[in-house]
Amino acid sequence: MPALVIFIIFSFSFYVYYKIRYVRSHRPMERRFLSAKSSMALGLFVALFGINQLFLYQTTVTYIICAIFIALGFGSVWAGYRAYRCYLPQAVEEAKEAAKQG
Repeated sequence: MPALVIFIIFSFSFYVYYKIRYVRSHRPMERRFLSAKSSMALGLFVALFGINQLFLYQTTVTYIICAIFIALGFGSVWAGYRAYRCYLPQAVEEAKEAAKQG
């Protein structure tokens, strides 16, 4: 499925983008916020990779491993989303304070 491969590439690209921004950031809440976003992108990558493998190979071992990948991926997306919601207001407040200080 070519569309699935495009989504896999995009999710991995977003993961790399957010990790680079994480390393370059110096504010603690912004770092946690970016870490949550990268966790969601990596989880989506792993889940989509598992779904893609289901279309390529039809063996029992593949089904078991893909189920693990999909469960871990969507679990990571869920945990990343919860952290994202938690740190978003704090990161916005931190950015406002940093803008006031110059």
